[in-house]
Amino acid sequence: MSKQRKRKPAKTWERIDGRKHDELRPIHIESGVLPNADGSAYIEMGRNKIIAGVYGPREMHPKRLSKPNMGVLRCRYHMAPFSVDPRRSPAPSRRDTEISMVMRDCLEPALFLERYPRSVIDVFVEIIQADGGTRCASINAAAVALADAGIPMKDLVSACAAGKYEGRLILDLGDYEDKKGESDMPVAYMPKFEQVTLLQMEGIMTREETEECVRLAVDGCKKIYEIQKEALKKKYAAVREEAGQVAAEAEFEPEPEPEPEEAEEPTTEDEPTEDEEQ
Repeated sequence: MSKQRKRKPAKTWERIDGRKHDELRPIHIESGVLPNADGSAYIEMGRNKIIAGVYGPREMHPKRLSKPNMGVLRCRYHMAPFSVDPRRSPAPSRRDTEISMVMRDCLEPALFLERYPRSVIDVFVEIIQADGGTRCASINAAAVALADAGIPMKDLVSACAAGKYEGRLILDLGDYEDKKGESDMPVAYMPKFEQVTLLQMEGIMTREETEECVRLAVDGCKKIYEIQKEALKKKYAAVREEAGQVAAEAEFEPEPEPEPEEAEEPTTEDEPTEDEEQ
């Protein structure tokens, strides 16, 4: 009898970093990292490292750019020269300007700007290290920084990209997948209102693929939304714990004992002199 050859199991398709098609990269968010800013946040999304700072509301300069009935949101996205290899010019590029406008447009619907007439809120985002998807990561950091600054918001804005790579739809594209993939679709979303505030697409997809890609990106936004909320809760839990410790120390601190009064020395005004005795 001839020996039957065992068939090798078919290899399952895997992404370059071993993630599943609907799996996010590791995400870490921390709020309140800049002591001199009104609000700030730091995010690591994969190998992306981004910091966001919020200043305001404050008076608009020049005043001619202010609006009498509502505030103005200004966003500045900038990549550090050392954030990519090879190094890039420190001057703002056309892409930096475009993403700055995209950030402003997708964050504005979440803010009550009508409460700050003739004022401006500035958001500065600095890319320390880039690894694909900096647009979405910057929006996530900026939203947390705005909440950390105490700016009234309808909801946090969460952003995530989905796209097509090697004929398959995947979530949260890395740098290589972004550059070599067939399409890319960044989406920003307010989960509380189920409202999309940003939807862009580069590349070509069928109608069915587009609908599935949007659904995939929205699911990613919902996962990031929970991480954003936890980052804010963690900061204020630490503040509350510190305030409780200070109050406890003040409550049990012993009162200082009063200093003993010094005894008065007798005066010699009423003592008789030798002439008076005589």
